Amino acid sequence: MARTRFVADAGLTARMTLVIFLLGAAFVALITVVMSILASAGMGSLALLAGAAGLGIAFYQWYSSDSVAMRAMRAREVTPQQAPELHAMIDRLCAAADMPKPRVGVADTNVPNAFATGRSPQRSAVVVTTGILQILTAEELEGVLAHELSHVAHRDVLVMTAASSAGIVAGMLSQGAQFGAWFGGGRRDNNSGLPIWLAVLLVSMVTYAVTFLLVKLLSRYRELSADRSGAYLTGRPQALGSALQKISGRMNVVPDQELRASQPMNAFFIAPAIKGVDLRTLTSTHPTLEQRLEQLARIEADLRGRAG
Repeated sequence: MARTRFVADAGLTARMTLVIFLLGAAFVALITVVMSILASAGMGSLALLAGAAGLGIAFYQWYSSDSVAMRAMRAREVTPQQAPELHAMIDRLCAAADMPKPRVGVADTNVPNAFATGRSPQRSAVVVTTGILQILTAEELEGVLAHELSHVAHRDVLVMTAASSAGIVAGMLSQGAQFGAWFGGGRRDNNSGLPIWLAVLLVSMVTYAVTFLLVKLLSRYRELSADRSGAYLTGRPQALGSALQKISGRMNVVPDQELRASQPMNAFFIAPAIKGVDLRTLTSTHPTLEQRLEQLARIEADLRGRAG
């Protein structure tokens, strides 16, 4: 974790270390197995190309994670002249947390949300949507921004980016394998007797499943950790709780088309872009609103006890 005044979280650090180790192992295994399958079928050059492509995608995702995420949300970077109040709020929070100031962005969408991204505190960005700016008070927005800055300080956005990279590579290989099946991919692997496309597809699907589970292992905890750290930094947990309630309520009136367009970024948002509670919450990237409000209520009681 970066050296800041955000509350340290040993549980988050331990989970991130475990997830990074397992993700790295899964990613290396994926590339190695795919290369071995192709090489054993006499397709050595294609095997080397697959390995290089996988490493290239992972590096690009890591190096350009802030820009990639902003483009995905069609967010634009704003200057202090364009958004003076937003910049002033982030300036105060960064000074209080003793951390570098990230780039500041705004995404033009009715979906009320915010996210942080970047490979390090020195190369990061915090983005809010026009939808969230319309519904939150200054104190509520400050709570949301403190939550997002906590993600940057804890470096958990880097872990989530790494997780998404492994999933993207596995997904690309799965699609490529299916493409091979459609266009004469019946050639057999010399060792297993399986068609090459089927062997690659199976390995990719297993890797994708492992990545999916690892993201869930970390994602819910990191949101609770950011809620906790942000609330202690501002000293106003009730403001963040009020913001979360407004955001969740507003999701129910956002057009479905806009929600669907934003959902690929759910793992990075402060609240998932979904309506209501249904089976999708069983695999949600976030804890329930009730869990988050209960934690913030405990923090409020703790802060009052300290003041007393």
